[in-house]
Amino acid sequence: MFTPPAPGNWSAMNGGAATTYDLFDAVLLDRDGTLVEDVPYNGDPEKVRPLPGAREALDRLRAAGLRLGVVTNQSGLAKGLFTTDQMRAVHARIEELLGPFDDWQICPHDDGDGCGCRKPAPGMVHAAAAALGTSPGRCVMVGDIGRDMTAALAAGATGILVPTPVTRPEEVAAAPHVARDLPAAVDEILRRQAAVRPTAPRRAGTVLVVRSDSAGDVLVTGPAIRAVAAGARRVVLLCGPRGRAAAELLPGVDEIVEWPLPWIDGDPAPVDPDDVRALTARLTAVGADEAVVFTSFHQSALPLALLLRLAGVGRISAISDDYPGSLLDVRHKVPVGVPEPERALSLAAAAGFGLPVGEEPTLRVEAPPTALPAGPYVVVHPGASVPARACPPERWVEIVAGLTASGHRVVVTGGPVETVLTSRVAAAGGTDLGGRTGLAELAGVLAGASCVVVGNTGPAHLAAAVGVPVVSLFAPTVPFGQWAPYRVPLVRLGDAAAPCRDSRATRCPVPGHPCLTAGVDPAEVVAAVHLLTTGIRR
Repeated sequence: MFTPPAPGNWSAMNGGAATTYDLFDAVLLDRDGTLVEDVPYNGDPEKVRPLPGAREALDRLRAAGLRLGVVTNQSGLAKGLFTTDQMRAVHARIEELLGPFDDWQICPHDDGDGCGCRKPAPGMVHAAAAALGTSPGRCVMVGDIGRDMTAALAAGATGILVPTPVTRPEEVAAAPHVARDLPAAVDEILRRQAAVRPTAPRRAGTVLVVRSDSAGDVLVTGPAIRAVAAGARRVVLLCGPRGRAAAELLPGVDEIVEWPLPWIDGDPAPVDPDDVRALTARLTAVGADEAVVFTSFHQSALPLALLLRLAGVGRISAISDDYPGSLLDVRHKVPVGVPEPERALSLAAAAGFGLPVGEEPTLRVEAPPTALPAGPYVVVHPGASVPARACPPERWVEIVAGLTASGHRVVVTGGPVETVLTSRVAAAGGTDLGGRTGLAELAGVLAGASCVVVGNTGPAHLAAAVGVPVVSLFAPTVPFGQWAPYRVPLVRLGDAAAPCRDSRATRCPVPGHPCLTAGVDPAEVVAAVHLLTTGIRR
């Protein structure tokens, strides 16, 4: 891989110190089919045709202070179909028509060369981020095919797919985010950038933050809770029993109030008037000046908002599509499909709280280290809290056997109720830690791994919180772009277009559970682990 010199506008846009936090520093773009018409193996500048609206869209990104890079596979060099000088002439013409780019990354290899730069390998995304003085997590990759999205996710970057007639339907289904064209992709980038930035930053005394749900839900709310903590004297977190262990690991929380809420819990007890009165009294005792109520899209913040009003809380912020009357002071709305951490961050911003400059919006936990024998290992976590998101046990057995045969040391993890499953799976060649770790100890085990193979369940978000790459066996019952492990290197496997797609089902509605049975090939899992641990596609 090499980087031809190109003039850029980075220094001109970065003359002063940053004063506000931004999600993204840079936008990386595929060349053919994204910026310009796809002319196979083009070495002729006269054939360069920008796609409609590309120049205006790029100028909007430049005006917003975002650096721009191009990452492009050019196997025509390896095939001898054009020369380096001809390619540079094409790129000079692109810059003449579309304006300057701050970096160009080109892979000159062919598919069989086994390099780490040719997309879907993540090498060029890493190289572009380094050249632009940032990290992949602060980059957005915009491209027109699945290879672009795989490279972005494997590097830990955000991916936005702009389909063209050559984009396969399965690539569209698997993409984390889809935009109709480049201008629409830019709209989404700038919207997300603005959504987490408070327009009126505030300071506060005691703030009650609420996320009454499972451990994974609490973990993905962590960045927003840290944003509130940055502007509050004291933060009290109201959570449910299923989220308590995760709440105890979150930075920025001064006190935890554990209380099951029957309008939130998936398996609720009947509403008890005495319990509601006791909860209202407990909320009163917190003495909160204000509250920020975080919920999932299908949950309502209004029942709790009523109790908070009765408890004397003077200012309440929440996401609500329903008319709140006088229950909310800040009624926030969020588009469908936004990553859950950003959805929560946008509510915090609407309430006046933002992460300070230099604080990344990644998931984080404070957990004690868990000692494991020396040497690299891969964690396989076969369980899932929702049955529809669980890979069948026999497939997990095949995955562990495949990883072991490829030379990986495998550690199998699971909760106390999953010991039968973990024992069966570990018998294929792994070390069984099922039922032997609490959530804090599990965080330590995950932190020491080179990679984690897991479904869409709490430990996937825990892996993200300790910064470990994830092979995500993701059932499409919920949107991948909303619930994928956030801002860590990632490979998605599973049939993204299965009939259960977007059904929100908790139990598989399709006989045979095809999305995670036929849709997951153990050999692909082994290849994904190799990609995330070496950066090279087999």
